[in-house]
Order: sequence, then structure tokens, then C-alpha cells
Amino acid sequence: MEVVLTSLLLGTIGGKIANIAMVALGLGLVIFFHELGHFAVAKWCDVKVERFSIGFGPIIYSFKYGETEYALSIIPFGGYVKMLGQDDVDPSQLSSEEIALDPRSYSAKPVYQRMGIISAGVIMNIITGMLFFAFAFRLGVASTPCIVGTAVPGMPAWESGIQPGDVIHKINGNETTSFMDIIRSAAFSDGDITMEGTHLNGEKFEVKVTPDQTGTRPQIGLLPAQSLQIPVFQDPNERITSKGTAAANAEPRFLPGDTIKTIDGETIENYAQLQRAYAAKSSETLKTGVVRNGTPDTEIVEIEVKNNPFRTLGLWMEIGPIESIQQGSPADRAGLKVGDKITHIDGQDVGKALNPLRLPNYFSGRAGETIPIVVNREQDGDQPTEVNLNVVPLDNPAWLEHPVFSNTPLAVGSLGIAFHLIPTVLKVEEGSPAAKAGIKPNALVKKIKIRYPENETEADWAPIPEVTYEFDDKNKNWANAFWEMQVRPGWPVELTFSQDGKIIEEKLQPWVNPKQKPEEQWSLPVRGIRLQSLREIQQADSMGQALGMGVQYTTNSAKDIYLTLRSLITGRVSPMELSGPVTIAKVAYEVAHDGYAQLLLFLGFLSVNLAVLNFLPIPVLDGGHMVFLCWEGITRKRPNEKVLTAATYVGMIFVLGLMIFVLYLDIFLRALS
Repeated sequence: MEVVLTSLLLGTIGGKIANIAMVALGLGLVIFFHELGHFAVAKWCDVKVERFSIGFGPIIYSFKYGETEYALSIIPFGGYVKMLGQDDVDPSQLSSEEIALDPRSYSAKPVYQRMGIISAGVIMNIITGMLFFAFAFRLGVASTPCIVGTAVPGMPAWESGIQPGDVIHKINGNETTSFMDIIRSAAFSDGDITMEGTHLNGEKFEVKVTPDQTGTRPQIGLLPAQSLQIPVFQDPNERITSKGTAAANAEPRFLPGDTIKTIDGETIENYAQLQRAYAAKSSETLKTGVVRNGTPDTEIVEIEVKNNPFRTLGLWMEIGPIESIQQGSPADRAGLKVGDKITHIDGQDVGKALNPLRLPNYFSGRAGETIPIVVNREQDGDQPTEVNLNVVPLDNPAWLEHPVFSNTPLAVGSLGIAFHLIPTVLKVEEGSPAAKAGIKPNALVKKIKIRYPENETEADWAPIPEVTYEFDDKNKNWANAFWEMQVRPGWPVELTFSQDGKIIEEKLQPWVNPKQKPEEQWSLPVRGIRLQSLREIQQADSMGQALGMGVQYTTNSAKDIYLTLRSLITGRVSPMELSGPVTIAKVAYEVAHDGYAQLLLFLGFLSVNLAVLNFLPIPVLDGGHMVFLCWEGITRKRPNEKVLTAATYVGMIFVLGLMIFVLYLDIFLRALS
């Protein structure tokens, strides 16, 4: 009974020999225990076991003990127990009367014994999965707490008013234990989800959020918080600051293991406060106080970190309609609506007198003032009408919420609106890179490639890759392309645009306008410091408590897998979310690097994953065998040989097709990209 679905839904490969050996041993144990279940019950039922194999395909090594051959086969992601009268490659043996006459054949045994043999692998994986979880929790499992680091602009959580620093305590009335609870609840929900939590200022909140369905899985747009500590990497060449940024050039230098304690003498207690402190004074040089790794908290070293000015091409793009509005925001209170297009602010034309990219700064700088705006509003069946409104911005730092993904609109946090920028040029700044390249108003940008600087390669900038954006009716988000230029300081861009009926390609070097007045200067809300993920340890006080946590985690993991399958069938989750053996190898290596507890947790989930998937009613899998046994038990007849053979080959084609699909995703869409 072959195990071929160990490679679905998860992820290793890379690095140090000890970790690779630990991963290989762990994955081998998961398969071994599954097959051991089949083997032990088959022996207990006095079935002749001809071969016990870890892996499948050509045999690398084998030996015979008693009547059974024990083998190690070349393809490691599976295994099988070959019994007399049971062969997935030759399903006719199950209905062979000749073989059934042998009292030690699998097919000669009563249905209930064969059910026991078939289900033993799954039961063993459930038990070992629970034990893996229990041992992991006894050692102490690192998890990401339910603290919001970023609410992605335009996404449901952002619209509901959830902010960086918010703590999510409950989802749909259930207590949260890690940030994965948020991701799972969104992915598996049938509709709205209710979230209860506490804002950074201590105020309680409860919001109802409808997950966004436009991606490969439903999501609400929350990212976890980071810690205040700079990571200590095993690789001494790994950068702790982003190349070319203010942090990389700061004096004295940031060091691995530094923990940020103050900004300009003010205490910083969490990631949300750090984000806000840097964004609020984005154009100023700030003194960042850190405690060096291994020194007392009272020994603070102050590091001067300059600003990171925005680098531009000198292009002013057309503002798009409002995509999202935050509930209860100044825009909401003023009567702005999704679909409105802002044309004038305080009498100034947006796109010709005001650069849409600088609207976050414009409104943030006028917090508390009443500002008149004009919008074009679509009317059913009629021409758009002009609507005059007044807004009073909040004192929210500009660009605190930045367009981090390709579909993320530009947010004006002080108003609570988000919009895309259409890649149609409305104005070109005099003397700018765009002006020198001959770009004129009304040009339409088709594509932008952000390339490594001359004579530099991926090795000089890892892990930051080159990126390409193509713009069309569906993909028109200039704001995200602009943001990607900022996190790649000094990189040239290749711009493809249509102008005067021609398609033109030019190479441009983003600049900081040297003629810019101090009051016109604008800077990024980040300084280029890499921070460690925020983690907390969940540890059982006793082995009894650990077993209880293991049972609960096993139950939840099984539910998650069934919910994933349901979501795949209903189309709520895309098949593109699946992973195969390459990703399993990658994830396993990464968690092995994090320690024994994380590896045990991963192996526990892999065990439960193996149990659930192998018990699906698909011929060639354990669940498919169980279906035929149920049929035999009810009808008192063996399955028809032709039906059994046809079903087995259909099942085999399905499983092999699925394997090829996830390998394609692993190699071509993940590894090579």
C-alpha cells in the first residue's frame, strides 16, 4: 500500500549537513511509522508480508529477515508494505480466487481484519503526530503572537480600522494563540469573521471583516509585528541593514543582536511605536538608542541615522478613483465614496499642481485643518458630477502604510482613503531623469524594469531581486512600482512607454532633485534596519499538559487540512496554494534550523497531513482501499475485477498528475522565480 501523498500541502533543502541529516531522519520517521502500522497489524493478522519499503521505485538497498524483504528505495517521498494478495500495481490480486485460497494472503482475511490493516497506517500517523506535537510543546514552541505589524491598505482589515500594534484576542469568539489563527480564520471562513482585540492605546474594539476573495486564498490583509531586535545570522555575510540606505551608513554601526530602546531619547516599547517614530520624523536625522547584545539594558549606544529621501523619475501620474475608505475616518465622515476621483484640493489641480504621490504628505502636514476638495462622482447612466466636500485630516504620519504588494493602493492615512495611480503621465519635472529621456505629458507607461546597478549582481544585493511591472487595464498600480524603486536605492530602471504613436524604451536613473527646497523634501518612513520576527514561546509545564496540547493541536491540524480540501473543491482557495516535495524539503530545513521543537512541530503536522490525505477515498490510497472494503462488507461480494482495475488506474493517474502539478509549482513558480 503505497504512500504517495507525503508531498502535498507543505515544505526543505539547503544548508548544513547536521540539519539535512535531521530533516532526512524526521521525514523518514514519518513514513516509517505509517508503514510500520500496516506492517504490525498485517503480522498480527498472520498475513504474509513480502516487502517492507521506505521510499518507492528502484531499490537502493535491501536485506531479508525471515519471510520479509526490508528495502530502501530511491524515491524518498513515500513507502509501501507489499503483502501477498495485495498489490497496487496489480489490483487484480485483490479479487483473485486463487490467491484468496492461501490462508496467509491479505485477500483471504476477513473484511474487518483487512480494514484494520488498511487503517493502521493512518492511526499510527495520528498517534505519532500527537506525540511529535506533545514533545514539541514540552520543549517549547516559538510562535508569532497575534499582534498587528501592518494593515495592508485597501484590504478588509485596513478598511475596518485595525491598526499597527493592535492585539487580536478572539476570532469568532475563539481565543487566539498565534498569528496563524488570523490567517486560517480568513482562509477557511464561509463569510464574515468577527475580531475582538485591543488598540495600542488600550481601547477595546470589535470589528466584523469580510475576507477578500481576489487572491489565491481569502485573506484580510494583516501582517505580523516584528521585534525590536536586529537578527544574528549564521552567515556572517548576511546584511542586518539594507544596502544603500541610511541605516547601512549610520555611525556608529548597527551590530547583530542590537535591541532598539529609544528614538531621540524617547522610549520605544514595540514595533508599532518604532514605525510611527520613524515615519513622523521621516526627513530628520534621528538618534536611535540600542542596547548591544549581551550588555546591560542601561548601557544605551546612540546611533545617528539620517533620512532616506524618496528617489523619483520626475513623473507625475494620474490619480485613480478611490478604491477603499476606512470606517469612521475623516474621508468617511466627510461623505467621500468608493469610486470618487479627486480632481482638486484646496483649489489646486491634482496631477498638474499637486503630485498624487505626495498627497499622503500634503494631508499629514495639514492635520486638523479644514481642506476643501472636489471629486468626480459616477452617476447611474449619467455623466460624472462634481461634488464639493470638506475634509479634516488626522495627525497620521505620511507613508506609514505603504503599498507593499503589487495590488496594494496608495494610502492617505490621515484621511483614511486608498487609491491606485494610473501610469498615464500628466506632468514631467524640469531637469528630471524623465525629462532628459524625452518623456512628455500624456505618455503612457507600459512597463518598468528595476535592474541591478551596473557591474553588480544578485550576490551583491541578496535577498532583493530584480523586478518587472507590466501595466494594463487590470494592472495599473504605479504606486507599488514606485515603492519598489525606493527599497532598491541606486538601481537604474528601464522604462517602456508609448508616446506620439511610438513604443519607446529608455534607461533612467532615479534621482533626488538637488534644487528641492528643504520644505519640499520628502523621505521614506523607514531607515533600512532589518528586524527579527516577534516570537513568543508556548511551553507545557508538564508532560501531561504537553499531551493535552498535542491532542488539541492534532485535532486542529486535521480540521485545517479538511477545511483546505473543502476550500480547494469550492474554489475559495486556489490550487496554486499547494506545495510539493521541494517545498516540504525547504520548510523542513528552515524549521530544523530553528531547533528541535520547531522541527517536531512540523513533523507532527506532516504526520497528520499524511494521515488525512491517505485516507481520502481515492483508489491506490488507503482511503480508496477502505471504500472497496466497505462495499465488500455490505454486499458480501468482492469488487468486480474490471471495476477495481479501472478505478485503481484512474486513481493512480490522478495522484501522479497531482504530484506533477505540485512539482511544477515548486520548481517553476517558486524555486526558479
